[in-house]
Amino acid sequence: MVPENLNLVMLPSTEELACSDDIPVDNEDQNFLPNILLFLLNSIWTNRRDWFFGVDMAVYHTTGVNPRVPVVPDGFLSLGVDRKKGGKSRRSYAVWEENDVVPILVLEIVSHSPGGEYDEKLEIYRQLGVIYYIIYNPEYWQRDRHQPFEVYKLVDKSYQLQIGEPLWMPEVGLGIGRHQGIIGGIEQEFLSWYDEKRNRYLMAEEKAENLAQHLRSLGIDPDNLPGS
Repeated sequence: MVPENLNLVMLPSTEELACSDDIPVDNEDQNFLPNILLFLLNSIWTNRRDWFFGVDMAVYHTTGVNPRVPVVPDGFLSLGVDRKKGGKSRRSYAVWEENDVVPILVLEIVSHSPGGEYDEKLEIYRQLGVIYYIIYNPEYWQRDRHQPFEVYKLVDKSYQLQIGEPLWMPEVGLGIGRHQGIIGGIEQEFLSWYDEKRNRYLMAEEKAENLAQHLRSLGIDPDNLPGS
């Protein structure tokens, strides 16, 4: 008699799988912008341990032709999994090692070299069952005949383009949208999380600056506080 878990036994372990596809990103935003979302989540969900956000990490699954061939999003979020797998950092994300939890959200940032974001990858994520697929294309959206920021939601096994920004995602418990601001002294557009009332979650440096401005409004010099 063939054991029911034979296929699972035959699947490779993340210990033997590559952590990525060895294809380098071709612009810094493909790594930088997803990390902003990750750093924000560390602050927003600081007391939660049931989520994981991967950046440029291989996602292995069984819905393709070969479970050893991953898809590598610029960023992805999974809910209902351990923040640290077995107390350790993940090398990659294999759905069969995560109680079959697929990412609930995936982010792709389009660069000067199109990567199939609007067709090939969209189909992979559709088959995988990713609920929210976000494509950020600030530079080449006219070339690709799309909008700079698009969010697709899986409805009845098909992706439907969503309207509104920031877009509230009830299944995630967060909204997402664009913001023009200053990061590390440089002004640029970046993606951010929002609450249900469309309030943007601030980064640590923004919170510090807001506090400094408040102290100045009270006549207190934040650079010369007692004991500093």
